[in-house]
Amino acid sequence: MSYKFRLLAVALLLVVSGAARADQLDDIRRSGVLRAAVFDSNPPFGFVEEKSHDVAGYDIDFAKIIADKLGVTLELVATNPANRIPLLQSSKVDLIIADITITPERAKVVDFSTPYFVTGQQFLVPAGGADKLDAYAAARIGAVKGTTGEQALKTRFPQAHVLSYDDVPLALVSLRNGNVQAITQDAEILAGLLAAAPDKAKYKLLPDLLSKEEIGVGVKKGEAALLAEVNRILVETERDGRAAQIFDRWFGKASQAPEARNFKISAP
Repeated sequence: MSYKFRLLAVALLLVVSGAARADQLDDIRRSGVLRAAVFDSNPPFGFVEEKSHDVAGYDIDFAKIIADKLGVTLELVATNPANRIPLLQSSKVDLIIADITITPERAKVVDFSTPYFVTGQQFLVPAGGADKLDAYAAARIGAVKGTTGEQALKTRFPQAHVLSYDDVPLALVSLRNGNVQAITQDAEILAGLLAAAPDKAKYKLLPDLLSKEEIGVGVKKGEAALLAEVNRILVETERDGRAAQIFDRWFGKASQAPEARNFKISAP
């Protein structure tokens, strides 16, 4: 075999091998299962329902639609903010659908869908506390570990003493105990947490936003086909009205934490 022919054979082998390598979207369809990292203690995005003991929430509804459109079974993998990206990178899940904010830093290691939720960061403080964010510039403030809220807090108030917790309920316990003077998280999450609290009269949400947050579905880097399909499905939910219905279910007038829907899901 001539040297030139050997090079051609190797090149053809590489092309064939590359074509034969299934991408993640193919793998999901072949296996018949979509594994999604979700929260199970972060209402109303993901939490365990008291009666059914099933995981439910805003994120879960979107995960179900994506799995249904792909024609596969949905497998929910409970996670916390710090473990979301490692689960995806280690291929233990196919998607992150767990209230994950799109940031330039995260975009270096994760590809993000078009935003399917837009929110802002707020403070929950004792009812007798100050009404302005700047009053907490040097306070002890609780944040959820691995979140953009934790990062934004350290950037906005570098003199504050930030205490990090695995989830929002633990941060609320710390606020109750007086270990922190405020806790921060997405506005809707804090509103839901406060609405369900038996001692909600003792606390208040500050109106000013610490930051604006765009929430997207996390996809493993380089999986262009899967990302495109997720985006197509998300945009379709906006067009057929299901996205607005899901929002109304968890944030509408009849919900525990009513909010106005001031965004639409659009093509990236």
